[in-house]
Order: sequence, then structure tokens, then C-alpha cells
Amino acid sequence: MERERFRELVQKAWEELGPEIHALLDNVAILVEEWPDQATLEEAGVSSRLALLGFYRGTPRTQRGYNYSMAPPDTITLYQRPIERAARRGEPLLELIKQVLRHKIAHHLGIDDEGLRELGAY
Repeated sequence: MERERFRELVQKAWEELGPEIHALLDNVAILVEEWPDQATLEEAGVSSRLALLGFYRGTPRTQRGYNYSMAPPDTITLYQRPIERAARRGEPLLELIKQVLRHKIAHHLGIDDEGLRELGAY
């Protein structure tokens, strides 16, 4: 799929999350990259670039103190090719993009993978 078409789907997924979710985000940029780089794979503890669909990098809201200001934006990066590949295994592409976005937004809100498991999000 062309990068621009994928970005349009990411925009649609973002819009469908709704204003309630948008209001929870503070100082966050959503990016699209084709593949995760080696440094990100290592930081995520993932060996296969097909296994990493997205990555949150930043300071979760729960860890921001009173002196949190003038910080560069946190980032939520969606990896186009791994997401497309995962969608071919059954889940519709737009739904998978929304799922990855929600997962990374949860990290921004301070919910780690263990917390997501406890909530039944895995």
C-alpha cells in the first residue's frame, strides 16, 4: 500500500477514537514509519521487525511532575509494513491500526503491558 493511503487510514483511525480519547493526550505526536529500526527493536526487546507494530516513546502522564514543561512531544510510531502484514492474517487493517493506537495511548497514560493484560486488552 502507498504510504499516503496508509496515513489516511491512520488519520481515520484517529478520528474514530473520538474526542474523549483525544482529550487524554498531552504533547504527543503520531508518526508513521515503514519499519522499526534496530535501536527501537532493541529498546522494545523484540528480535523480529515484523513483531513490532508500534512504539511509544516519551514520559507517561503518570510520571510527569510539576516541572514537566518545554519537553519535546512524546511519540507514538506506527510501523506500516508490520501492521499490513499482521492484517493479512485476518484482522481488518483499519481495526488493527485502531488497536495499535489504543495500546500505545494506554502507555502514554501510564498503563504498561502487564496492566493491559490485567485489563484484558491482550
